[in-house]
Amino acid sequence: MNRTNVKTITAAWALVLLFTVSMTAAATPLVYSLPISGEIEPGLAAFVARGIQLAERNNGIVLLEINTFGGRVDAATEIKDLILKAEVPVIAHVSERAWSAGALIALAAPQIAMAPGSSIGAAEPRPMEEKTVSALKAEFEATAQRRGRNRQVAGAMVDADVVVEDLVEKGKILTLSAQDALDWGMADMMAGSTHEVLTKLGYDGYEIVRLTPHWAEQIARFLTNSTVSSLLLSLGFLGLIFEITSPGWGVPGTGGLLALILFFGGRYVTGLAGLEAILLFILGIVLLILEVAVIPGFGLAGLLGIGSVVTSIILAFGDVQTALFSLSIAISVSVVAIVLLWGRIRQSRFWRRLILSHEESPAAGYRAPADFGYLVGQKGVALTPLRPAGTALIDGKRYDVVSDGGFITGNTSVEVVHTEGTRVVVREIGKE
Repeated sequence: MNRTNVKTITAAWALVLLFTVSMTAAATPLVYSLPISGEIEPGLAAFVARGIQLAERNNGIVLLEINTFGGRVDAATEIKDLILKAEVPVIAHVSERAWSAGALIALAAPQIAMAPGSSIGAAEPRPMEEKTVSALKAEFEATAQRRGRNRQVAGAMVDADVVVEDLVEKGKILTLSAQDALDWGMADMMAGSTHEVLTKLGYDGYEIVRLTPHWAEQIARFLTNSTVSSLLLSLGFLGLIFEITSPGWGVPGTGGLLALILFFGGRYVTGLAGLEAILLFILGIVLLILEVAVIPGFGLAGLLGIGSVVTSIILAFGDVQTALFSLSIAISVSVVAIVLLWGRIRQSRFWRRLILSHEESPAAGYRAPADFGYLVGQKGVALTPLRPAGTALIDGKRYDVVSDGGFITGNTSVEVVHTEGTRVVVREIGKE
């Protein structure tokens, strides 16, 4: 066998090997495992979007490992929409529980696997208002119907008025155990592990890619958490309140502004807040600074500043009810701080510009003008001629008086007919 034949055979085997490897790789799908845990918030939605994009780019499979008590409805709705639009298979595996917003995410998946002992449901919204219940119920029913599941059972997870015979009575919110979910068609299989889920779906060979939120997504998830958001707002307001009670600019004001920057920054990164909310907040702060430092008193600029700040916070939350709840917490904390710092606030430059504190007190040498109204009707004697001004003796005291228009000679009896502060007007008795 010559060298040319050896090269030809080697090349052929290389092609066969390359083809075999490529076929094997093609037959081994990439399974992107995404943990859906903790509170459902906008930062998690950004993470799920990244995972689905990776799966679509590599023709893979998305496996949602769900274990959550729920969270924000707007974030869950965004994740649901991402799942419904996904161009790759999406599997939901409920390892412990999929409650509230987590139930909506699970129902959006074409395939749902429940681990033994897990549960799904309990999606009654808080606060429980008719409008909110109706909207969320419609989301659950439409999502279930789109995946060929029982829309009435899905609605009963949200609305206590929905009755499902032999399953849930009126006045009860539905939560399904793993077996009940399987019996009522709200789940497709019982599986205790990722391997069991994939093998039951026919994926004998696969490669797991376990995704976790990167540092930016983790920060975004932390900052958009409802509790952290309320805390950041409270710290921001407290920092500014402390700052106005102190001369100059220091640590409290810097810390307060930093807390507010983190609040808006987290929402901007996740796409929950746009640039308009940040600009509106900055405008509000500028107006408040102008009101305090430049314009005397408190007027239109201050009111517009407060309105701009409140509106920007509502826009940043994207949900009026959540925004008002967090604002109420921040304002309550601020009111407590104002009460505790009332003494310092009254001595601050801000308070002196806001409130007129000047007093014309007797200690400062001011005297109020005398009021001689009590002399009206009393009689006396003109001590000097009144031309028309002069002096009269009334009730044993001398007063500077004026006649009501005519000349009055001295030692003439007069009567006080009118007073204006210290001006005493008299008339000769017997003349009309």
